[in-house]
Amino acid sequence: MILNELLSVITPKQVVGKTDINITDVQFDSRKVSDGNLFVAQVGTAVDGHQYIASCVDKGAKAIVLSNPDYLPAESKDVTYILVDNTDEALGRIASKWFGEPSKHLTLVGVTGTNGKTTIATLLYKLTRALGHKAGLLSTVVNYVDAESVPATHTTPDAIELNGLLRRMVDAGCEYAFMEVSSHAIVQERVAGLDFDGALFTNLTRDHIDYHKTFDNYRDAKKRLFDTLKPNAFAVTNKDDKNGLVMTQNTKARVYSYSVRSMADYRAQILEEGFEGMLLQLDGQEVFVPLVGRFNVSNLLCIYGAAINLGFDKMEVLRVLSTLTPVNGRFEAIRSPKGWTAIIDYAHTPDAVDNVIQTINEIRKGKLITVVGCGGNRDKGKRPMMAQIAKHGSDQLILTSDNPRDEEPADILRDMASGLTEEELRSTLIIEDRESAIKTACTIAQANDVILVAGKGHEDYQIIKGVKHHFDDHEVVKNCI
Repeated sequence: MILNELLSVITPKQVVGKTDINITDVQFDSRKVSDGNLFVAQVGTAVDGHQYIASCVDKGAKAIVLSNPDYLPAESKDVTYILVDNTDEALGRIASKWFGEPSKHLTLVGVTGTNGKTTIATLLYKLTRALGHKAGLLSTVVNYVDAESVPATHTTPDAIELNGLLRRMVDAGCEYAFMEVSSHAIVQERVAGLDFDGALFTNLTRDHIDYHKTFDNYRDAKKRLFDTLKPNAFAVTNKDDKNGLVMTQNTKARVYSYSVRSMADYRAQILEEGFEGMLLQLDGQEVFVPLVGRFNVSNLLCIYGAAINLGFDKMEVLRVLSTLTPVNGRFEAIRSPKGWTAIIDYAHTPDAVDNVIQTINEIRKGKLITVVGCGGNRDKGKRPMMAQIAKHGSDQLILTSDNPRDEEPADILRDMASGLTEEELRSTLIIEDRESAIKTACTIAQANDVILVAGKGHEDYQIIKGVKHHFDDHEVVKNCI
């Protein structure tokens, strides 16, 4: 592609060199640069890409996009330098152009919020395909190009991988694409240049404060997705969350709301509930769904609202909703022959843990045994909160390790335990080894009891001192059975 074409989607402050040259590839990782490439020098939290401009030129890069004028030469014959305000945003827009602006050839719907993103995006993907349409998915658990699964490394991939996947969806004949949009991806401009036809808001609770520093910054990052929507797009927001209407207050898109507690465009209530599913009154119709919990009622309303705005038939949408099963690691029930039930759930924030425990407590007949930990190198402030919530909602609490990463597991457990009183600690088990903690819960569980194994959900690994080890909560529970 000619450099001029790539530069048509950004506004350079200054260009040094020729722009009628051919570009062979676009890269932001200096290690991948080869002859004829365009290199985008991003300023990361740990590494500044500007430091690698010289080495990229040595490898044959023909164009450099940069934001630091100190690296801009007065003149250049063989390499073109493009100075911009923000190289993150430039990369997003250039990556989209490089792959032929694939988002413009898809009906692209983004899902943002703290909890529920994976469930909503995944079930929308499944619903759309069940209605006979080709669709793609970008999620925390796995990506899909129609029926082809592609491993996921991040909630939202980097701009080049993201646009590459969208291009594959277009080439595979997909009409729709559903993607989780993380706050990190919005701030880091990974979604810059994408053409969203719809955006969905789930809820907002404490998460990623280690990165965003304040809750307001975290909220405003999510809001940016809605601020950039075009007038013919739609926004579906959760009216039960106090931030729901904040998300849409500056959007140009058509706004719709859903609620389980107040008047809204889409409403539902639980008529009957058990571990097998719920009978709902949804938008004036009764429907049984094999999902459990009030949080899933909100998720289903969000999915329903999106589907209606995509133009799908109401009764067909309700029919398919009645067939959809939980996403991997999201309130997954495993039954024991001894009569107890284990629930595997990704809940890793105070609100998510509270929601899952409340749901179980509304259904269970026996005791609740909760096994929970907190990840290392993440927001420390939520650790005592999660322990306190789990303790107050459970008959037996077992604190254990999650993904300690570079931290000492004992230090993380100490932070969690600080949220409990001395009396509460005396009746709490602290078992650092996660496998032993789960096995202990399985051993003490009786008929009708419920074991909640929270925090990891779909993840099949533990990261300890930077090393990734295979570990799957499902496998441990099933081995116990």
